[in-house]
This record gives sequence, structure tokens and C-alpha cells, in this order.
Amino acid sequence: MKYFTKFESKSVADQLIEKALFYKTNPRIDHTVGTGKRIGCIFLNPSLRTRASTQIAALNLGMEPIVLNMDKEGWALEMKEGAVMNKGTVEHIKDAAAVLGTYFDILAIRAFPSLTNKQEDMEDFIFNQFVKYSSVPVISLESAVRHPLQSLADMLTIQELWKGAKKPKVVLTWAPHIKAIPHAVANSFAEWAIGCGHDLTITHPEHNHLDDNFTRGAKIELDQQKALENADFVYVKNWSGFNDYGKIVNTDSSWMLTEKHLKHAKNAKVMHCLPVRRNLELSDEILDGKRSIVQRQAENRIYAAQSVISHILG
Repeated sequence: MKYFTKFESKSVADQLIEKALFYKTNPRIDHTVGTGKRIGCIFLNPSLRTRASTQIAALNLGMEPIVLNMDKEGWALEMKEGAVMNKGTVEHIKDAAAVLGTYFDILAIRAFPSLTNKQEDMEDFIFNQFVKYSSVPVISLESAVRHPLQSLADMLTIQELWKGAKKPKVVLTWAPHIKAIPHAVANSFAEWAIGCGHDLTITHPEHNHLDDNFTRGAKIELDQQKALENADFVYVKNWSGFNDYGKIVNTDSSWMLTEKHLKHAKNAKVMHCLPVRRNLELSDEILDGKRSIVQRQAENRIYAAQSVISHILG
């Protein structure tokens, strides 16, 4: 595996989850695997869990992580081919990515969508420019359309907690937000949940659907209360419009998840990728209660990243 940018197959996912579970029991067992190697963590956007967990994962493997905040500390990058650079950009991605490829053994890239240019975002243009010109293995720390490290940690968390014989009923529910939020986490969670064989239901207000390329195979239910019935895991996430791209299509506060919503899902565990806006997306009673497994998800980000880095190092 040279690139970790999306869900590849159930067999690969199973391998990564198994290795992550192994590392969770003994994080430093492979502390020499990355000796003498460097991973460049390149951030074009803010991060807390992804930043810290990836660095910890690399250190657990004996690898040196170096973090660059390209949006604040690097030159303004030109991404377009054939651009005449007579405006604000200082360095072309061809040159910057090529240099980074010589400095590091693995690059880990975080690049959010513009939420204004739908075609460019759907093509993951900025992220793929780094892949194209760096010539080294690349890990996605979240791109315009996917967040695979988060989703691997999510699948790991579900596998840890699910002891039933049948498939778990997993519900991805839209939540209100005051900002236009990218689709990457929701897309990726749907892609991985379906790919791992879970029984996935997605619920959202009318006209707030996701890209069909990520949700094909899931049940779509516009009645949130009906969707939540007998759920085993409930993943809460906002996303902005897809047809009305990047717009806030709905602000209905009744979609915020509370205990009342889960009256017919007595054993449901609640998930969120964090950061979360309390009492807007999720109520305090849920986040601070026994249902919440968001802190377990966050911890599992370390072992998901460690599994992927180890797999790439071979």
C-alpha cells in the first residue's frame, strides 16, 4: 500500500483494524520500524486530533514527525498548471511537493475543500497535486471529499464494542450547525461503514443529501426518529448542501441529538469525530453520558494512524 486516501477493500480494512487493535495493547512494540525515517505532516487547515495522533503514531514506530503549517508558515502555493505567477502566489506546487518528497519518506496531507468550486473539490484537486508531484507515499489527513484516518478509527471503535452476532445497525444522522461544513467525514464514514459490511442508515433533512457515490448501499430515511429506532451506533455529523453546493440548506434545531431522540434505541452508542458544538449538534446529556464513545474514537485515532504508517513502511 503506497497511498492511504480512501477505502480500498474489506480485506485491507480488516488488516488495518486488526493491526490497530494490536498496537492499542502495546503501542511501542514496533518502536524500531520507522528508525531513520521521517514523516512530513503538511497542514493547509487547522487540526487538533489528526495533528497530535499522527505525530504520536509516528513516534510510537520510532519515526520522526515534522509538522508544517503551510497556510501560516509556508509560501502561498500556486496549484494551477501553466499559471502565470504574477499575483499573490509565491511557489508552485510542482516545486514545493517535489522538495517535500525528497525530505520525507512519507507525506501526510490535510487540505480542506473550497466549498465554492464543486468540480475541483470533487476531483480532490489540491490534495492530488501533492500526490502527483511528491513521488513518495501519501496519507490523507483529510481532503476535500474524504477523511479515511477518522473513518478507520471509527470502524475500529465499532469493532471493539460490537459483540452481537448480526450486523450492527449504524445510523449516520445530520445535525445542525452555524457554518457550512465539508462533506469529507460523512462521505468517508458512509464509504467505510458500507465497505465493512455494516447495516447503514443515513438520515437528513430533505434536500440535504450526500453524494450518491458515497452512500450507494445505505438506506436513506428522511424521518430521523424512524431512522434511529433500534440503532446500535449513531454517528452525528453536519454537512452542507451537495446540489446547492457548500450552502447551509437547513438550520432545524430539532435535529440536534438528545436522549429524547433515542427513546427507541436504548443501547445505542453515540459517535462524533470532534470538534463538536455542544448543545447545537449534540446535547450535553449525550456527550457527558454513558452513551458517548467520542473520547474512545479520539484515542483510537492514534492506533489507526499507527496501523497505516506501519503498513506503508512494510
